[in-house]
Amino acid sequence: MSQVSKASIIQPETILDFIDGVTQRRDTPEERVRQEILKSLVREYGYKKEQIGVEESIKFGSNRKAVDVAIWEPGKAHTQENIYIIVECKDPKTKAKGKKDGVDQMHSYASACMNSTYGMWTNGDELLTFRYVVDDAGKRGPEAVPDLPHAGGEVPDDAPRFDQLRPAASDSLLYSFRRCHNYIAGNQGIQKAEAFLELLKIIFCKIQDERDSETPTFYITPTERQGAAGKKKCRKRIEALFGSVKQSYETIFKADEHIALTDDVLAYIVAQLQMYSLLESDVDVKGHAYETIVGSNLRGDKGQFFTPRNMCHMMVRMVDPSENDVILDPAMGTCGFLVTAMNYVLEKIGNSVDASGRSKTAKQEALIARKREFLSKHIVGIDFDPILVRASKMNMVMNNDGTGQLFHANSLEPFSGFEPKLQKALRLDAADVAANKALQPGHGVTAIMTNPPFGSKIPIEDPAILEFFDLGHTWSWSEEDAEWRMEPKLFSSQPPEILFIERCVRLLEPGVGVAALVIPNGILGNPGLGYVRQWILRHAQILGSVDMHPDAFQPNVGVQTSVLVLRRWDSEEEAYCKDGTFQDYKMFMAICDHVGHDKRGQTTYVRDDDGYPIVREQTTAVTGKVGSEEESGHTSTERVVDDETMAIADAFLEWRRDQ
Repeated sequence: MSQVSKASIIQPETILDFIDGVTQRRDTPEERVRQEILKSLVREYGYKKEQIGVEESIKFGSNRKAVDVAIWEPGKAHTQENIYIIVECKDPKTKAKGKKDGVDQMHSYASACMNSTYGMWTNGDELLTFRYVVDDAGKRGPEAVPDLPHAGGEVPDDAPRFDQLRPAASDSLLYSFRRCHNYIAGNQGIQKAEAFLELLKIIFCKIQDERDSETPTFYITPTERQGAAGKKKCRKRIEALFGSVKQSYETIFKADEHIALTDDVLAYIVAQLQMYSLLESDVDVKGHAYETIVGSNLRGDKGQFFTPRNMCHMMVRMVDPSENDVILDPAMGTCGFLVTAMNYVLEKIGNSVDASGRSKTAKQEALIARKREFLSKHIVGIDFDPILVRASKMNMVMNNDGTGQLFHANSLEPFSGFEPKLQKALRLDAADVAANKALQPGHGVTAIMTNPPFGSKIPIEDPAILEFFDLGHTWSWSEEDAEWRMEPKLFSSQPPEILFIERCVRLLEPGVGVAALVIPNGILGNPGLGYVRQWILRHAQILGSVDMHPDAFQPNVGVQTSVLVLRRWDSEEEAYCKDGTFQDYKMFMAICDHVGHDKRGQTTYVRDDDGYPIVREQTTAVTGKVGSEEESGHTSTERVVDDETMAIADAFLEWRRDQ
């Protein structure tokens, strides 16, 4: 490891301050909340670091107190009388009394800073914002407002404008989603899964408003929040949006569905979300926030553990899809792979158009046309869980797409059981359906990335499914021929991950299609599963194998997995390999020892030889305003995440280019 100065090393049990990049603060739950808020203030609200003070000392009566975060307006001296915004942060475990005491403390600090205009109190899980106003009697006091103002702006008293919304660029969106979900569950008297579905409706309304409204209707004003009549006005606007949502997404919501939240709960949720621009927010920020909330509602009893986003990026890059590929995830979950692949290809399209030499207008027209063609015909997803299908469509909508070709179906049933639209999306004709495999060039999909459900607790036992799979049959070892032989008898049950391997290969276009599959390591090493390995070798070329760290799927499940990258043989190659006499070929192999988190799900960082985390300057590109194409770069000194997934993907692509 290269030598670094001790100034670039973080001492144990400390956090590097985001604002000055030098101060090392004690690592506590409260400090983590504060650092996340500081990132949000800079990257989302647009405040400059030089406007912000941390632990700012103020005179409070005869004593001095430290304000967690103070913000001054540009050009103003950093004095107590010039403080514009006060932020107080607490431990996420803060109870109701501690919350009240903390809010009262913030208000008292604001009284000592007579020109302060706004205050925010948060423990990460809850967030309250206030504006300090003078009433008719001349008394100064707090009034609840939906959010702090964007730098240089004010919190709107009426409906906000779209250009006042802020794209999420940090985990603040995750905290907002979590707050909303927990508030619904705690105040509506419903289970967490039901709370998630209600939140889903409201998020759809928010996106519908951003996509189709001339001016925002997803809002509640500070005045409306004060009384029942105002909250009913808010409900009327949201219910009108939900009516449009049901018309736009008939496959997601039934005509008789309604918003079941009380006026009070609905008003809270709207206030929490109204100042975000979900459509303009960073893809990974949205994906992380959304999948975290979805995942908290699934126990994993159906084998549903979502693929970490860094693994999604690694696998998509290894497959390296283009706009001409038909991309499939047959076990799509919440659409993590498909959203990652979609944005990977859209970036390629954008780069291609930018380099085309066309005029600005022609570039825009070409970009729109190529994106529309790709999104309408080249993204396909399947899942057996109707709630996850709904969640997937939401994820696609949130990522600037329609609902795409996402289907509620059993990926393992015979092709004849697929509805005609799904057969068409998979490019299967009658002969393919009869054979349960794509038979010729131009049929089947060309790119698959998937993490199928796996485990002995969810076996496939239906003989009507098992009989259509080679791997649904029993196999015996022939000592004479030194190979496995398929028998007529079916297994009584088979783990789904084994059948998914065969189904994915059969769905690939012969000779062309490439798949990246997450599989348990037992398939690669268990002596009794040699027939599975033989089947793979005789039907596909193994391009690469990546042995993942045991913590890859933690903290959800501790299972040792590998990523297998395959190309389906064409008919001639398959015939040649049928008797096991194929020629040797090279393949890529890697061990991923560092996945960016530990078994508790806590982020892990690169350390020096003495065990200290190393930091470096990093620049984050942020679009500060909705509708603006200009990005500002925020430079900060950050710990280096210990994650080698993308380095492995890059090495794989370089290896493939050299073959």
